[in-house]
Amino acid sequence: MDIEQQIREYFNHFHTHPEVSWKEVETTKKLAAIMTELGVEYHTFPDVTGLIAEIGNGPEVVAIRADIDALWQEVDGKLQANHSCGHDANMAMVLGALLHLKDETLTKRVRFIFQPAEELGNGSLSMIERGAIDGVSHLYGVHLRPIEELPFGQVAPALHHGSGIFLRGKITGVDAHGARPHQGKNAIDVLAAIHQFVKSIYFSPFESYSAKLTHIQTGGDSLNIIPGSAHFAMDVRSQSNGLMKELQQKIADGLEAIAKLHDVGISYEWTDYTPAAEVSGTAMQIADAAIRQTLGDEATAPPVHTTGADDFHFYTIKKPELHAAMIGIGADLTPGLHHPDMRFNHEALAIGARVLANIVRQ
Repeated sequence: MDIEQQIREYFNHFHTHPEVSWKEVETTKKLAAIMTELGVEYHTFPDVTGLIAEIGNGPEVVAIRADIDALWQEVDGKLQANHSCGHDANMAMVLGALLHLKDETLTKRVRFIFQPAEELGNGSLSMIERGAIDGVSHLYGVHLRPIEELPFGQVAPALHHGSGIFLRGKITGVDAHGARPHQGKNAIDVLAAIHQFVKSIYFSPFESYSAKLTHIQTGGDSLNIIPGSAHFAMDVRSQSNGLMKELQQKIADGLEAIAKLHDVGISYEWTDYTPAAEVSGTAMQIADAAIRQTLGDEATAPPVHTTGADDFHFYTIKKPELHAAMIGIGADLTPGLHHPDMRFNHEALAIGARVLANIVRQ
């Protein structure tokens, strides 16, 4: 079987065996089996999923990272794990790069990081804590891009992701009889106020940002009870880490004012923070040269600025001297990332693998 066929086989396996964050047990076992079959040294961890493998020799260590988790979403009316973010493709491309490189005489060590729980925004931290980037000078990630960002055949040397964070909150008011609304503190009124408030937050339009309610839960089966309590959540994003801090403070001030206005309690916590990209110019230049060498100047796209987030950027936040960049692979991906029916041109898998291998060779 040639390398391109093997990459397709890897993709098909992971696509049909998705597992959600921190539960990628069988995915990790499959990766370990692949390493054993290829004769590549690797190690797993007793307390978390994921795997690290390494080939080559030399004082320099270059790393390539793939995320391995799937989303939990409704597909054709059924809730299930689903690789609609393309992590099955990311694994296949990184394994493809390993296939291209494993029999070469390398003057550096190449580390392959198969990281869990990217979708929760903190899987990279678990790998950092377990030494994944110890001694690493350069780190590269890879991700398929939606068609509106990159068409098939185009590859970008860097993705400038924004930052993202979730807010999980609870409203504590007072239940009341439907005939006596004056005796209660209606959580739905508070939710409406929060919804309107986040839609009225404004910063400079020259930098993208957003805040929106993504979950609300209140009331029961009795329709004559005005609910006093509710749970809610927000998805908050910004293109830079500095603006994210301003946005969080604005939301905190607004929730405090709304709680006072409605005479209710609002408690909340910020969870699953993902930082905005800190892209290394050195790493981006190396990736750019590799793309041009692999595909030519006409296929080399400029860096992509995207409102999406990725916990890949924790690696550089925690180790600022690390030269890191995530390359973007054009694949005619539609209707979009995280859509349950996401589709893409599978020929992009071989392209991504070849580009990653050439990055290491630079």
